[in-house]
Amino acid sequence: MSAITTSWHAGEVAMQRAAGVDERLAELAPRVLRDHMPEQHREFFEQLPMLFVGSVDAQQRPWASVLIGWPGFIATPDARHMRVDALPRHGDPLRGGLALGADLGLLGIEPATRRRNRMNGTVVALDEAGFDVRVDQSFGNCPQYIQARSPRWVERVPAEAVEVGPQLDAAAAHVIAQADTLFIASAAPGAGVDVSHRGGRPGFVRVETVDDCTVLTFPDFRGNFFFNTLGNLAMHPRAGLLFADHATGGVLQLTGRAAIIASGPEVEAFAGAQRLVRIEVEAGVWWAQALPFAWSEPEQAPQLAATGRW
Repeated sequence: MSAITTSWHAGEVAMQRAAGVDERLAELAPRVLRDHMPEQHREFFEQLPMLFVGSVDAQQRPWASVLIGWPGFIATPDARHMRVDALPRHGDPLRGGLALGADLGLLGIEPATRRRNRMNGTVVALDEAGFDVRVDQSFGNCPQYIQARSPRWVERVPAEAVEVGPQLDAAAAHVIAQADTLFIASAAPGAGVDVSHRGGRPGFVRVETVDDCTVLTFPDFRGNFFFNTLGNLAMHPRAGLLFADHATGGVLQLTGRAAIIASGPEVEAFAGAQRLVRIEVEAGVWWAQALPFAWSEPEQAPQLAATGRW
């Protein structure tokens, strides 16, 4: 269980120092890292139809998951607590990571408006309908790299979970190769779990097979310099990824070993990349028709005009 903190952990500080922004971020931390949710964050979460959740399993592998419900399925009885009236399906790794005292990373995102807010916390109640989380750290995120698209509810019958990996088949590789969005879960010892968004031009994630294992590589663009994800990876080099197939409602969850490529020809060859993140897939789950949404055509984030392609 992580402690409430309004400061950066050692991994985040190390990444900030490498980027030359550690002194500025040390001054900023008390203003942006909160032990409660501001009123506007509470209102934002309560209107959402989906919530992205980061967790770790018994092997300390991070996983990114998504929970769905009619707006109102997320409630904030006070600024220090969130109630989620939804539970993961059988087969979702979150189901094993959801327990009293467990650390979770929560991300609320509204693609149509490019708004997103984060809340990392601890499970303090769990029942047959959902769970309650105590706020450990709450902060907002900028709208960069989010593709604007609007959801419309549709009827879909989710299929059973299918285990995949470490070598992905052609169908799973195709979902990744055409993706313009991913969600990444990470964790650090004593600092809890986090889940975040990454966006790029379609195909910004490179898919390769190396020694019977799928290896994914994607650029890390200039952001807010918090380095929440990369700071976690520096301390615990594992990550969970989630890709959504916006055309079919399919969801692909993966977990694997992570590495940060800080410099070199590969980084320099990708316009806009500050560094690269590489994931060696260890395991995964595929869900056909998992998301009950049809999406509008995406409006590409304006920041992506200056970024490259593989």
